Amino acid sequence: AAMVKETIRVYARLKPPGRRQQAGIYSVDDNEKSLSSLEIIVPRDLADGFVNNKRESYKFKFQKIFDQEAKQDVVFDSIAKPVAECVLAGYNGTIFAYGQTGSGKTFTITGGAERYSDRGIIPRTLSYIFDQLRKDSSKVYTTHVSYLEIYNECGYDLLDPRHEASRLEDLPKVTIMEDPDQNIHLKNLSLQQATNEEEALNLLFLGDTNRMIAETPMNQASTRSHCIFTIHISSKEPGSATIRRSKLHLVDLAGSERVAKTGVGGHLLTEAKYINLSLHYLEQVIIALAEKNRSHIPYRNSMMTSVLRDSLGGNCMTTMIATLSLDKRNIDESLSTCRFAQRVALIKNEAVLNEEMDPKLMIVQLKKEIQELKDELALVTGKERTSELSQDELLQLDELIETFLEDNDPDSTLDVGADMRKIKYCFVHVKQLMNHSKISDKKLLSQHISEEKDTNKEAGEEELKKLKELLQQRDNEINILVNMLKKEKKKAQDALFQLNAASAGSTVLEQSHSINLEESQSPSSCFSLKEAKDFSSSVHRLPFLSRQTGGKMSLGCQEAFEVFKRDHADSVTIEDNKQLLNQRFTEAKCLGEKLNEVRNKINHLKGEINQRHIQRAALAISSPSEELYMLDPVEEKLRTQIEEEKKRYKTMFNRLKGLKVEIEHLQLLMEKVKVKLQKDFEVWWSEESINLQQENPEMVSSPNTTTVYPRFIKSSQHLSTSSFSETTRVSPNEDPAGKNNSITSNNPTLKTRTPPISSTSIPLTGDSQADADILAFIKARQNILQKKGKSCQ
Repeated sequence: AAMVKETIRVYARLKPPGRRQQAGIYSVDDNEKSLSSLEIIVPRDLADGFVNNKRESYKFKFQKIFDQEAKQDVVFDSIAKPVAECVLAGYNGTIFAYGQTGSGKTFTITGGAERYSDRGIIPRTLSYIFDQLRKDSSKVYTTHVSYLEIYNECGYDLLDPRHEASRLEDLPKVTIMEDPDQNIHLKNLSLQQATNEEEALNLLFLGDTNRMIAETPMNQASTRSHCIFTIHISSKEPGSATIRRSKLHLVDLAGSERVAKTGVGGHLLTEAKYINLSLHYLEQVIIALAEKNRSHIPYRNSMMTSVLRDSLGGNCMTTMIATLSLDKRNIDESLSTCRFAQRVALIKNEAVLNEEMDPKLMIVQLKKEIQELKDELALVTGKERTSELSQDELLQLDELIETFLEDNDPDSTLDVGADMRKIKYCFVHVKQLMNHSKISDKKLLSQHISEEKDTNKEAGEEELKKLKELLQQRDNEINILVNMLKKEKKKAQDALFQLNAASAGSTVLEQSHSINLEESQSPSSCFSLKEAKDFSSSVHRLPFLSRQTGGKMSLGCQEAFEVFKRDHADSVTIEDNKQLLNQRFTEAKCLGEKLNEVRNKINHLKGEINQRHIQRAALAISSPSEELYMLDPVEEKLRTQIEEEKKRYKTMFNRLKGLKVEIEHLQLLMEKVKVKLQKDFEVWWSEESINLQQENPEMVSSPNTTTVYPRFIKSSQHLSTSSFSETTRVSPNEDPAGKNNSITSNNPTLKTRTPPISSTSIPLTGDSQADADILAFIKARQNILQKKGKSCQ
């Protein structure tokens, strides 16, 4: 295998100082041929007692130094792209960021959350790798990712798919195992397959969400743990028996600052101790590696060094980014980071191409080769084998002959190797087949005639059975609908009665609890078509909906579902959630527009400040005066305005984020309620059918149809959301809000009116004569069907 020897590449990235920080003094020199050097000047006052006061300037060499203005894409191109290329070629790679809290490690590795251009090394690397894999069709690739967090010397799997963890302790604990060949295996760390960039980014997002953030006085969002995001790639050329496996570790180490500086105690102090201890062991490993004649390297001292054993002094292309925060307060920390980086730069790694043979393929190839050699040998030595052919061999020959005879290609050949026993067997077998086919042709004709008679008879019986079952099913549906019709009539009469009562005195209305109140829908709250589509597709998406329960939903069943839905308390919740969603959507839209306004305003103010600068510079040249060197009050005013706008922007942005989460949550809630509604209907419908059959056993035409009841199928077309928006009903004694924990509007306007009927169900005319006619018609239809059923028997 090819081997690449090289030292670990070390880069530096300087973070721009914050607004209130005093910038330290440093200079970057890029003129040297291969390396850049960074000179840090320590002022006398700071040197006094703080740093060794004999020296005032320190010089460090790096592969390349990214100054404060360096953009994320440039950092990726210089640092991560070469490593990603090696990983694609089959070598292992590691990139790790080292530096104090707040110096920009996470920003460099993962990236900022605000702008798309702020993406860090991980998302850009994923994007690059999947892009390259898509272009390369010569191999078959599989990619997996894992995400490990090490906190207080314990490992946790951030990609545990079973649950979103609220606490780090809930995540699966990862432990280290070592095999006899000194290879490290991580037990309990899940490998999640990612077939494309989107899946990989989703996994990264899940992991980041699970990351634990504790607050230290130095930085509100400081990371108190090491995180290792690993991309595993295996590739194989079609037909080849070699597999290449490579992995790329992207490591975000915890802050390297010394404990005294962070000013923390208690729980955070233990954290800091663990962090400093594991970084201390990392340092020890690095010092040991840099010394020429050290035989023992203390990898085992900490989890971090065990996991990175390959990357440090092992089979890996390794790159380190030292992140530096060069304001005056942090100069000593920056110096210690630089010193560490210089030690890392001395380590030599030997990266080997990771190729292995696929044992299964090898075995197949070798077996084939052995067989060919045996055949060749038999021919050359002229030895006729006399042993009987085995059962397996005979079966194999039969198959070969069959495929040969069925193949229409005139050029196809029957290849059984150089074995006379097999050749003779083939001739005999083909002869038998020929004779057999002549005889069987005659037999077939007479058989065919008798078979036709039988099948006709069977088909008739089968058809009859099916018709009976269908008839039974229709009867059940009609009965259920009749029962519903009776209930609807009763409700209509009640509502009429209540209308009179309401006009008599509204007090009665308040007392009576059993009244059914109708809430009519304003058209504005109806679902938009798009949402209906979304819902129908979401029905497909929900895993427990995918199980199909048989054929299409029958008409009677659909009608019943419409009525059931209107009476169901949950549909109120659905309506409320729908209105709430609409409100949230509108609010989010408004917020988006406002955010754009504020952004434009900030840019405008910045423009004004620049104008002001130019004017003052011009003035200073034409008529210099003392005043011009004082602070410009106008500029100060503009700056405070910008600050205020930024604050507004931030609060609005956070609100928008919150809204987004809320909207997603509401959509999930609605899906849940809708599914529950379907489930309830399914249960109710089957119960009704079974009850019916128990009441009227004489209707059951044959014993095997007792369990036949209309199957309710969850197909998206019957459940398009439009059907949910027709009507809803609230009964005051059932509080859907309490039941479903959703937010109901405090004061729904309640109008009593006769129950509306959806177009598919049987209309109630309010005229008792007409109703009687309808019922009579249904009865008559039933009788006819029953008679038909009996005559069929």
